[in-house]
Amino acid sequence: MFEVYRKEITWGGKLLTFETGKIARQADGAVMVTYGGTTVLCTAVGASTAKPGIDFFPLTVNYQEKTFAAGRIPGGFFKREGRPSEKETLVSRLIDRPIRPLFHKNYKNETQIIATVLAHDMENDPDIVAMLGASAALTISGLPFMGPIGACRVGWDGTNYILNPTIDQMKGASLDLVVAGTTDGVLMVESEASELSEEVMLGAVDYGHNEIEQVIKAIIDLAEVAAKEPRPLPDEPKEKEEYLKTIKLFRKKFEKAYREIDKSNRSKMLLDIRNDISLAFGESPNSSLVSSLTKDLEADIVRGNILKTKKRIDGRDTKTVRPIVAEVGTLPRAHGSALFTRGETQALVVATLGTGQDEQIIDALEGEYRSKFMLHYNFPPYSVGEAGRVGSPGRREVGHGKLAWRAVNPLLPLGEDFPYTVRIVSEVTESNGSSSMATVCGTSLALMDAGVPIKKPVAGIAMGLIKEKKGFSVLSDILGDEDHLGDMDFKVAGTEDGITSLQMDIKITSITKEIMEIALDQAKEGRIHILNEMSKAIVSSREALADSAPKITTMKVKLDKIRDIIGPGGKMIREICETTGAKVDIEDDGTIKIAASDTESSEAAQKRINDIVAEAELGVIYTGKVVKTVDFGAFVNFLGTKDGLVHISELQNARTEKTTDICKEGDEVKVKVIGFDDRGKVKLSMKRVNQDTGEDIENKKED
Repeated sequence: MFEVYRKEITWGGKLLTFETGKIARQADGAVMVTYGGTTVLCTAVGASTAKPGIDFFPLTVNYQEKTFAAGRIPGGFFKREGRPSEKETLVSRLIDRPIRPLFHKNYKNETQIIATVLAHDMENDPDIVAMLGASAALTISGLPFMGPIGACRVGWDGTNYILNPTIDQMKGASLDLVVAGTTDGVLMVESEASELSEEVMLGAVDYGHNEIEQVIKAIIDLAEVAAKEPRPLPDEPKEKEEYLKTIKLFRKKFEKAYREIDKSNRSKMLLDIRNDISLAFGESPNSSLVSSLTKDLEADIVRGNILKTKKRIDGRDTKTVRPIVAEVGTLPRAHGSALFTRGETQALVVATLGTGQDEQIIDALEGEYRSKFMLHYNFPPYSVGEAGRVGSPGRREVGHGKLAWRAVNPLLPLGEDFPYTVRIVSEVTESNGSSSMATVCGTSLALMDAGVPIKKPVAGIAMGLIKEKKGFSVLSDILGDEDHLGDMDFKVAGTEDGITSLQMDIKITSITKEIMEIALDQAKEGRIHILNEMSKAIVSSREALADSAPKITTMKVKLDKIRDIIGPGGKMIREICETTGAKVDIEDDGTIKIAASDTESSEAAQKRINDIVAEAELGVIYTGKVVKTVDFGAFVNFLGTKDGLVHISELQNARTEKTTDICKEGDEVKVKVIGFDDRGKVKLSMKRVNQDTGEDIENKKED
């Protein structure tokens, strides 16, 4: 019934298996990939025809993690998988970015890749397995995909590179780099690093590219026996030459528009020209072809001018960064804020400090964990002068936010040194080129303004590429149009001492090591310049937090005292919070964090906790409250939750007939600890203490 094809190789010391022909046979391509004990099913389906008038490639990638893969049931009220998690969104983008440039340029059929995690061994991250599975499924599908690609993760132990390190090996690692490409070159890089040099980062990319070659060969071997007949490549439209003649008549107008430095004016001029082109074709033209050929003409003008003159749309040379203005303290009530403006790109970034109760709880496939640092990136339509829908964050917002998060995360202080939860919100208020790198710069400024003791300031820059047969140019700090019409989006973030994050996407089939080396060197030069401009606003973190920020005090108690602080059903800790106005977080190791808006609240909460955990000392005098009277004496609460008995004989020096003759419930009294019974209960005395002055009568007599 099944015609199963398998290909196995040993890669990175583990067995990598590709299998097709048994599951999801109605998909154009379906491959189940297993690496170690992690298995992902990847399918590829392409529509038989393109929708009329479509002028873009409608590719959708969905990576989905099923909790049964780890032997778990989803958390929360609804016990089934719901909307994509942040990781699922990020991995979907990770798969999409290297495969998209490899489809034939005329192929516009709706295409979908679905990667489903079926098993997770808690050692090998499914993201790399999913990327390989998507590549294999496309390669055997018959779709016009000019792959395959390979992908791997690269770690660094300070001396050697590590191929596909396990999840445990990645904890606290100095490098987490994912590289994807073909045998000809690299297509995509995504990384987080701990201030590593350009040489180490480039070496990691080169190492990863070499290691994926055997995987690419394995996918080709599978395709040779299992691939479907290739679909015919899309024909060139018959009207192409005729349309070209008309569109070329507008070349001089486009050249004039692209000499306009101001983005708003340039955009208006370009829109008018495109409208004139539409009118020139009259009714019912092939609108997608007109749009494609128009874009080709614009690209030829912009790219050719840069290669010929080394001058760009806004008049800069290839290395100059646009003018920068950095400000801090922009918002008076925020814990930390900054406004970072670079040319026509601007980000308003706000830092908010919280307590352990504000940590983000993440229900991941590997289990639940908490995050103390959150970075949320927002891209409203007004930032590019448009009116549009405002809704929940899309894939772009999630991806850009995570890129900035990776750039800043290695520089944050350890939890024991700075016991705050930190949330960053970046509102992109203007955009014309790399708002994600503006977010990195603004985040660094806002954190320092908030008094978060980051190790060093961090900045980011976006690099571009124009590559033709006659040569290439690497561009620093690219504009939106240069990104749109160029061949590469290469983002580098870091400090003056090294790189903390690197992301690269290209629109051509590959780039060389030489181009990457030039881009990294040029990016370093630009990054240092941006850091110098940022230092004009603030050099290092402020010594004190903002007045509006919570003040967190840390204290430590014995483990057996934790339940006393919490109390039955949480009664005691709720009472402390309600009466003092402070927030109290208790960790399993006995660490207590008290957060309050003012010193008075903090000290009141500390006193309450100290009273609870304090041990009664023999001979010490305390002030307490009578909580109960009985025939044989009175019970006095004298130390937090601790009660002791004042025997009727210790109430006064004279004989006492009734306890209530001396004290009643609610009375405040002064007591002295005179001993402990066999069960550890405290014995107290009132007669040995002057009830007016609190003086120790017994010691005074001895003196």
